Amino acid sequence: MKPQISLTRTILGLIALAQGFFLSPQWGNADSPRILTVPSSRALLHVTTERPAIVPKDSEWRLVEVDNAKIVVAVQLVPGIAADGTPAPTAGRFVADIPPGGTTGKTRRFRIEESPAADKTREAFDLTETGPQSLKISEGKLPVLVYNHGTITGEKVPSKDNRRSRGCYIHPLWGVNGEVLTDDFPKDHYHHHGIFWAWPHVEVGGEQHDLWMYKDISQKFVRWLARESGPAAAVLGVENGWFIGDRKVMIERVWIQVAKATKTERIINLDFTWIPTDRPIALRGAEGKSYGGLTIRFAIAKPTDSTITVPAGTSKEDLPETRLPWADLSAKFAGQEGASGAAIFVPRDHPDYPPTWLTRHYGPLCVGWPGVKDKTFEPGKPIQLQYRVWIHSGTVGVADLESAYAAYLDAAKVRWE
Repeated sequence: MKPQISLTRTILGLIALAQGFFLSPQWGNADSPRILTVPSSRALLHVTTERPAIVPKDSEWRLVEVDNAKIVVAVQLVPGIAADGTPAPTAGRFVADIPPGGTTGKTRRFRIEESPAADKTREAFDLTETGPQSLKISEGKLPVLVYNHGTITGEKVPSKDNRRSRGCYIHPLWGVNGEVLTDDFPKDHYHHHGIFWAWPHVEVGGEQHDLWMYKDISQKFVRWLARESGPAAAVLGVENGWFIGDRKVMIERVWIQVAKATKTERIINLDFTWIPTDRPIALRGAEGKSYGGLTIRFAIAKPTDSTITVPAGTSKEDLPETRLPWADLSAKFAGQEGASGAAIFVPRDHPDYPPTWLTRHYGPLCVGWPGVKDKTFEPGKPIQLQYRVWIHSGTVGVADLESAYAAYLDAAKVRWE
């Protein structure tokens, strides 16, 4: 019996050792990545990076700065995004907010480890259906945005106007002080609607259609890809389609990732994938203006109320067909004593970087891609674009915007080692 007892104890010991190996903060083998290197930054870095394969999915994790153990950052696991815009079946992504710090030009190092039981974090965000057409994201008591996946109808728009109904867009978008930043069905342009993405020239099979004005083509909800919330972010993944009548000509997959707000800013990342279904599709922006793509329509009472800032400084004139890496619109929105606003940031790997824009002081910021020259996309081949919407309180200048934009670019430089 003694040999059997000895063998049993040995097996139990090995099991315990294996459990400790995989579940302790010192998980992994010598070659497994466990240190995240992060550029030093004067601004908050909202980081999204791949999940190390050795890290189990069913636990909560945190980052601890190697040189300053007092800096502890909650980590959230969110779905990965495959090349076709669907959730990646096996991979996942880590999301974390890295506070400012470090020495300029140097990197910071964070160790990934499992969160202790006493350090488990609660979800920061709530996802609430406000009706059959809309899903609202809130952070605690603070509203963030509503994604309208169903059809929204503007009752003040004439019944025979094709701009009366639409779906698949963000509105309202709130600022960090609870102010509504976006407009929907404005009197001057009924077709403008919050944060949206559309093109005035969509050629399918030699026929021209207008998704900007909803002429003979529309965006319709197909299915949810993800609806998640956690300590670091809220994530929506949605699949829509572009329809001509009952025929779907384009697959559209959109990922919306909302970061926790600070007292002065909030970050929203947007990932788009479009795939023509069975025939080539050509896209083109408006002649002489270039709008066609991602657009924010702000709720501006008068054009003189708004300030548009670009890398060259404050722009007193509207800018048609102008190449920009970013642009910001600020104003005093309804119910607010001070100014606030939002910028669109374009990553450096964006096609034709920097793309052309149209800016208007009466409310729209429009990223125009591919611009005034049409570009044809083949069936089955994904078109992928990414952007960041940076929401801020107060008046911001070029230096503030450049700092926030640099943080956006730096967030893409994080690496596991």
